[in-house]
Amino acid sequence: MFIGHFAFAFGAKKFAPQVSLGILFLACQLADIIWPNLVLLGIEKLEIVPGITVITPLKFLHYPYSHSLIALALWSAIFAVFYALLRRSGTKAAIVIALLVLSHWVLDVLTHRPDMPITLSDSSVIGLGLWNYPVVAVPFELLLFGAGVWLYNLHTRALDRQGSIGFWALILFLLVVYAANLLGPPPPSPAAVAWSAQALWILVAWGFWIDHHRTKRNVE
Repeated sequence: MFIGHFAFAFGAKKFAPQVSLGILFLACQLADIIWPNLVLLGIEKLEIVPGITVITPLKFLHYPYSHSLIALALWSAIFAVFYALLRRSGTKAAIVIALLVLSHWVLDVLTHRPDMPITLSDSSVIGLGLWNYPVVAVPFELLLFGAGVWLYNLHTRALDRQGSIGFWALILFLLVVYAANLLGPPPPSPAAVAWSAQALWILVAWGFWIDHHRTKRNVE
């Protein structure tokens, strides 16, 4: 799943309006921000196997430190506590951030084949495998994304043209990247996948920038 994770980040703005969209992006994609670095270090592993699922050729062999339920529970607690102490934001914001980090595992379980680890070992893995059913997976993710974008736009308003044009440009960019992932050729190597995943930092920065040009909208 890709834009589905961002859907949760956009929607979370309703519940934690004081938290920047950049932080919400970082939380929802924390697993995929940690993961490529562990792949490049040789700690976690994947292979490119065209046809292993209908949607993606990625075969995740070992990634318990970034994607297991236990690891993400720990990462969520660390991130939430660190943010609460740094920004003195209160309990609600910390809970929203923690739940966003954990939501990554839940959404990946829906789409991945049975390769999502529960513990730090590879002995317990689950996955419903929606990536093998694109007629279900793609509309589901698009609807989820649309709902998240709608919630964010409902509860914020642009302060200037940058807050408006930059926001819709981001939405278009995410959809283009999603389409490219669905329709493009398999990546050449695991290292290429890991390096390209570093582009998530650009989206985090984009989230900070957009939120700087938007403000809370009073919704009756």
